[in-house]
Amino acid sequence: MKIITPHNKCTGCHACFSACPTNAISICRDYAGFLYPTINQELCVDCNLCVRICPINKIARSDTNNSALPKAFACINADGLIRYESSSGGAFTAFAEEILSNGGVVFGARFDPEFNVVHDYTETIEGLSKFRGSKYVESSIGLTLKIAKQFLQEGRLVLFSGTPCQIEGLLSFLGKEYQNLITIDLICHGVPSPMIWAKYIRYRNKQYKSTPERVSFRDKRLGWKLYSLSIEYQNMRKYSKSLNDDLYMQLFLNNVCLRESCYKCKFKVLHRKSDITIADFWGIERKNPELFDNRGTSLLLIHSSKGYELTKLISNKVHLVDMDLGEAISNNMNAIKSAQKPIGRIWLPRYISYHNFTLVGIMLRNFKLAKRFKSKAIDIFQRLMKANN
Repeated sequence: MKIITPHNKCTGCHACFSACPTNAISICRDYAGFLYPTINQELCVDCNLCVRICPINKIARSDTNNSALPKAFACINADGLIRYESSSGGAFTAFAEEILSNGGVVFGARFDPEFNVVHDYTETIEGLSKFRGSKYVESSIGLTLKIAKQFLQEGRLVLFSGTPCQIEGLLSFLGKEYQNLITIDLICHGVPSPMIWAKYIRYRNKQYKSTPERVSFRDKRLGWKLYSLSIEYQNMRKYSKSLNDDLYMQLFLNNVCLRESCYKCKFKVLHRKSDITIADFWGIERKNPELFDNRGTSLLLIHSSKGYELTKLISNKVHLVDMDLGEAISNNMNAIKSAQKPIGRIWLPRYISYHNFTLVGIMLRNFKLAKRFKSKAIDIFQRLMKANN
């Protein structure tokens, strides 16, 4: 069977799926719920386009369009409500509004009715709210690469946002530069399992005897730095716990439930092919205290002339301050360093898929303990698995 790229390197970017001329590639979930391409050999004509177009196979950092180091800015949206509803300073909304005001189309990640995370697009200002805020789950790209290409060929202005690997997948699929395309990627910690997220939501739904009406991974009720995962239910009840106390956030921040490729990410570099990178400006209270009020400050890394021109166009909507690049990323090393793969990662997703989150909480506490005693960690995990199966 043809292998497009090794399983542990595939990012699920959908470039191969989108490019296949015979629709021989489908996207399927593995045991942990992550999306991977599968080839139907009866439809495959061995053109090898999928292999050639895969951004992992094409990596050669010398071929980047951006040879200069990015320019760094701190950014705060002037609209306080937009800023509050955003994960950091509300920069994405400012960029997106500018694109839409010029007749463009904006692509981003949103929740579907079951609170799975999917990519979609909007052509209205009102539609932007569904893209606002971080979503710490792997997003299904679906057909959006093909839809974006169609808009571009029609001459429409397109802003496409996603993780670095998703942006590389889009650019590889397009195969040529479009002046009417703006790409925005993120400083990404890594993408968690959709299956684990779905199981977590079911666990909370059972506790609260309802279904969600709204989910926020970055509720600022305790401030920007100590953000909370909150779920508002249709029966008017609300779950909300800080990043230190919520079980799902702890699985995420301890790198337990990330995609395999995230542990050796090929796209955590300063020289990116995106036009703009957006992130939280962690450490801004030390770099520039005037820009810190614990309500959120965005970090912008501008990689291209298109990105710089768009940034100038939003200057009337945001407070923008030029920053030193080294200082800007010193507290955000996720820009250039992959998440460390924890001991026991090979067992934990399987464990979580078969057990409820009460037992998962016990497992996570033992996982944290095991990290202190690495020489005994494997034995600890094996015994826990046997005891709870």
